Amino acid sequence: MAPPLLLLLLASGAAACPLPCVCQNLSESLSTLCAHRGLLFVPPNVDRRTVELRLADNFIQALGPPDFRNMTGLVDLTLSRNAITRIGARAFGDLESLRSLHLDGNRLVELGSGSLRGPVNLQHLILSGNQLGRIAPGAFDDFLDSLEDLDLSYNNLRQVPWAGIGAMPALHTLNLDHNLIDALPPGAFAQLGQLSRLDLTSNRLATLAPDPLFSRGREAEASPAPLVLSFSGNPLHCNCELLWLRRLARPDDLETCASPPSLAGRYFWAVPEGEFSCEPPLIARHTQRLWVLEGQRATLRCRALGDPAPTMHWVGPDDRLVGNSSRAWAFPNGTLEIGVTSAGDAGGYTCIATNPAGEATAQVELRVLALPHGGNSSAEGGRPGPSDIAASARTAAEGEGALETEPGVQVTEVTATSGLVSWGPGRPADPVWMFQIQYNSSEDETLIYRIVPASSHHFLLKHLVPDADYDLCLLALSPAAGPSDLTATRLLGCAHFSTLPATPLCHALQAHVLGGTLTVAVGGVLVAALLVFTVALLVRGRGAGNGRLPLKLSHVQSQTNGGPSPTPKTHPPRSPPPRPQRSCSLDLGDSGGCYGYARRLGGAWARRSHSVHGGLLGAGCRGLGGSAERLEESVV
Repeated sequence: MAPPLLLLLLASGAAACPLPCVCQNLSESLSTLCAHRGLLFVPPNVDRRTVELRLADNFIQALGPPDFRNMTGLVDLTLSRNAITRIGARAFGDLESLRSLHLDGNRLVELGSGSLRGPVNLQHLILSGNQLGRIAPGAFDDFLDSLEDLDLSYNNLRQVPWAGIGAMPALHTLNLDHNLIDALPPGAFAQLGQLSRLDLTSNRLATLAPDPLFSRGREAEASPAPLVLSFSGNPLHCNCELLWLRRLARPDDLETCASPPSLAGRYFWAVPEGEFSCEPPLIARHTQRLWVLEGQRATLRCRALGDPAPTMHWVGPDDRLVGNSSRAWAFPNGTLEIGVTSAGDAGGYTCIATNPAGEATAQVELRVLALPHGGNSSAEGGRPGPSDIAASARTAAEGEGALETEPGVQVTEVTATSGLVSWGPGRPADPVWMFQIQYNSSEDETLIYRIVPASSHHFLLKHLVPDADYDLCLLALSPAAGPSDLTATRLLGCAHFSTLPATPLCHALQAHVLGGTLTVAVGGVLVAALLVFTVALLVRGRGAGNGRLPLKLSHVQSQTNGGPSPTPKTHPPRSPPPRPQRSCSLDLGDSGGCYGYARRLGGAWARRSHSVHGGLLGAGCRGLGGSAERLEESVV
């Protein structure tokens, strides 16, 4: 029975080690070495008793709970330089004994709140060389009390979970270098009493808030652990905010200033303390006075300059600091917005700009023009109250014409969606700040307001409802008599009008069709006339080309040397020569063929010469009483 038992033990030992890996069992601790094996995933048959598992330099892309299930004795896990892009929730959930986790050199983009759950005794976490842009606030919660070494360098982090990092009392080393961090919250490291190395190299820090941690210099005897602080490679703004850091004795560091221009490029520790100066705030521009209608948005602006950039605050008319609420918003750039103004918002506001060098203030006055609110018709002189304006117009217009108006206000040029409101200049003794038009329709009882400048006496209402009845009233807003008085409103007149019905779609379509047909017809006539004119020109040109007469000689006589002239012979009339072919360019009488240009030209001149001689001879014969026949010549 011994040999079969031995074979069984050997077989079980061979199955416990994955085929491409090397397993070492040294003093009751099993090490599984699977580095540089070309693995695409974690081998599923890894011995669950493994204490050290090395999976570096492979091509693993994702991690999940089954990969390390029941490996409660695993102490050291190395997953460096793989292609890991995702870590599932509780992928390390069973690794309660894990002390060291190396995930550097991967492709992680973010860490969720459950990605690192499980290793409650983790001491070393290496996440450098990834592409991390976000770490969930609770990602480190399971090992806050035990973590000693945290490396987040060479990532794309702008923010880190400062609350979690600040609650790690056993943290010794924190590497945040080569990221995109541009600000440190005040007191972020105040509770890290054991921190001995903080690396903030090559970030985007322009300033550092004072922190008790930084006062632990290298030569401090009472400090529990001297701090090694590195923050070179940051665009430090060397002003009075960094004067506390300059007073620390650190002569061997090479940090430089990036601004202001007078200190740019100089070694931080070589700049005298007197040159770390600030400029007090100066309010460059601000809103001086703003008038708004009740219910409208009010925007108060205040801009200040200073070094460092001032912090802006607003104090309301009740001498209380104005903070963000459901109705008001105070922005860091100095803008205060009140979404829906009320009469209680009116008053003086104070803009305050502060920085370490001092503060500056500016006053802004807000005036809120009250709108008509609830009331009855018990106003002075029997004049209807503001809330009864639309109702009074409707009552006055009942039983009257659609466009009949009260004196002073008229609505003309009414269409289906618009109408022109006109009114007179009013009494010149009454000052008017602006006009207000109020109207509503039978389709919607909502009262609509329009503000018109005091210089205008016409206003075009648009976007009205077709075929609807409208009640309209015009009010004049006058400046208040005193600072605490409300704006005075005076009713100038009301009107009732009705919009026209909407134009049916078929009528509009018919008009478009008729217009298009007429355009096509006129265009067709013009084209036809142009074609007829062109054809006429072509026919006329062809007729002019075919109207040339052939050369005709009635009498051809030869010259004699003094002898009697022979009797002229009568030639029968010659029939017209046939029409030349298309290839002939000249018609020269009885020459029956087409010739070259030189030959035809020579023949033409010869015939011309004979014609001239014959003509002279005929003239002499007629003078002697001979035949007086007509000489015809075709001139080429």
